[in-house]
Amino acid sequence: MLQIALFDLDHTLIPFDTGLAWTDFLIARGVFDDAVRVTYLDHCRQYAAGTLDIREMQRANVGALREVPPADVARWIDDFREHLRPRVPAATRALVDGHCARGDLCAIVTATPRFLAEPLAALFEVPHLLASESAVDARGHRTGEVEGEPCYRAHKIDHVQRWLAARGHSLQTVGRSWFYSDSANDLPLLQVVSDPVAVAPDARLRAHALAQGWPVIDPSPHCG
Repeated sequence: MLQIALFDLDHTLIPFDTGLAWTDFLIARGVFDDAVRVTYLDHCRQYAAGTLDIREMQRANVGALREVPPADVARWIDDFREHLRPRVPAATRALVDGHCARGDLCAIVTATPRFLAEPLAALFEVPHLLASESAVDARGHRTGEVEGEPCYRAHKIDHVQRWLAARGHSLQTVGRSWFYSDSANDLPLLQVVSDPVAVAPDARLRAHALAQGWPVIDPSPHCG
């Protein structure tokens, strides 16, 4: 019977935020100024508080690329992947590799825009990526709008169900299903898999996981 392993990205597989790493990467190249970082950090605080409007966050961060030629963005993404390579923790890489070696169908499920999550999916060699889709205009430039429903909070369930339906399955018909996450924002999906796992969880998720008897993984601060 099919088994699946789902992984949140930021602060779960990696001990940092992809969007912030991207923002700092472009600030260092003179593409963004420090004001973009301040705005991004404010959105991060909203995320932690559970009050984030994910569409507004992406309008601010991805929308800052609206006038950048797609070829430039593509080149930066290639450089970004190599910039992140040494920051991939061995422990979470081994976790993913273990599921893949067992034959589990593996996917990263993240609110991060697909074009930013793809470099990390490649580094982890995860074959499937469920992410928020960034709209583009007639020129191929990213507008900052989210196309369809963002892969965020309860909508992560919808993204997973559509992905499984394309393979003739659903969350109800697979065997075991794991989901690893750090955030209480992911409780909707954590609560519908057979094996929820909290990874370096925030305070709200830690309390919930301990109350429910879910496994809690606290990676060493020296990992990666």
